[in-house]
Amino acid sequence: MTELVIPQDTPTTAAEEKIAVATQWQLMWWRFRKHKLAMLGSLVLIAFYLSVISVDFLAYADPNESDAQRGLIAPQAIEWFDNGEFKPYVHPLKGTRDPKTFKRVYVPDLETKVPVKLFGQGFSYKFLGVIPTDRHLFAVEGADAQTTLFLLGTDVQGRDLWSRLVYGTQTSLTIGLFSVALSLLLGVTLGGMSGYFGGIWDTVIQRIIEILRSLPTIPLWMGLTAALPNDWSVMQVYFAITIIISLIGWTELARVVRGRFLSLRQEDFVMAAQLLGCSKRRIIFRHMVPSFISHIIAATTLALPAMIISETSLSFLGLGLRPPAISWGVLLQDAQNIQALAISPWLLIPVLPVIVAVLAFNFMGDGLRDAADPYG
Repeated sequence: MTELVIPQDTPTTAAEEKIAVATQWQLMWWRFRKHKLAMLGSLVLIAFYLSVISVDFLAYADPNESDAQRGLIAPQAIEWFDNGEFKPYVHPLKGTRDPKTFKRVYVPDLETKVPVKLFGQGFSYKFLGVIPTDRHLFAVEGADAQTTLFLLGTDVQGRDLWSRLVYGTQTSLTIGLFSVALSLLLGVTLGGMSGYFGGIWDTVIQRIIEILRSLPTIPLWMGLTAALPNDWSVMQVYFAITIIISLIGWTELARVVRGRFLSLRQEDFVMAAQLLGCSKRRIIFRHMVPSFISHIIAATTLALPAMIISETSLSFLGLGLRPPAISWGVLLQDAQNIQALAISPWLLIPVLPVIVAVLAFNFMGDGLRDAADPYG
């Protein structure tokens, strides 16, 4: 008589059990942290946004204070060791006139040493707008940093480029963040309405998207920004540029959301919510949108560098933010002239944070996209 063999359950490892009970966000994080470039990009962006909230701490000079006697000073070298000891210092610069070219040149006073301190005292400010302090990342002892320290040199008006670059980073990165947030709101709302309701809603919204996407981007920006009054304040222009960039950037996300809604509205969980009497707004934002929120996060992250490039391009062309506002594009306006670049190439330094930030966003976006892919 043949014995009946009962198959035993396949033994599972602790790792398999951990994966079996993990949430979607945990699975995304485990995949994301394996992406080395994405992790590196995330750390870089964390550093960028920490600088955004601490611009006064990082800057050692007033970014708008100009002095013709300090125009176009080259980046100043810091000497890190003094007689074998770690004592950073700089040599103060003396401006002289070249007898042949009559150009103003700056030579270091090698007999004088001005100590440079980390976390030293400088001009007073309120950290995060609340805490009064005068501590800065860089400071000089016994002298005014405004007239002594020039880490990245100065522009043609004698304004410190390091301090202006720090403040410009705050402006450019926050414009990109606000623009993406507004684009996300418009894209999810209008794309969701188009995909869920269909009919006349779908027709009208899709025609608007097609019209916006068919317009040449730069001429459209030129027309919209030219309509801004010249007497508007910096803050008014700031929000106007944010809205203008957002009005162009929401169309791609809206189409993606519409496609997902078309595929989801016939699913069982949507029909169950309808039978239970849930409102349409609750079905859209409580049941349908969360089902592909990971994709929205990845798409939003990849849209951020495009927003930053848009603001920088507009300001560089003189169509976006205008002085006295400070942004990466405004700083790069000084680098438009080839002759100016030949004489003072350090004016092109603001292009470096643009490249680094865009690459970091793209690396992080690629990592999020791969982590959010259920078939990855």
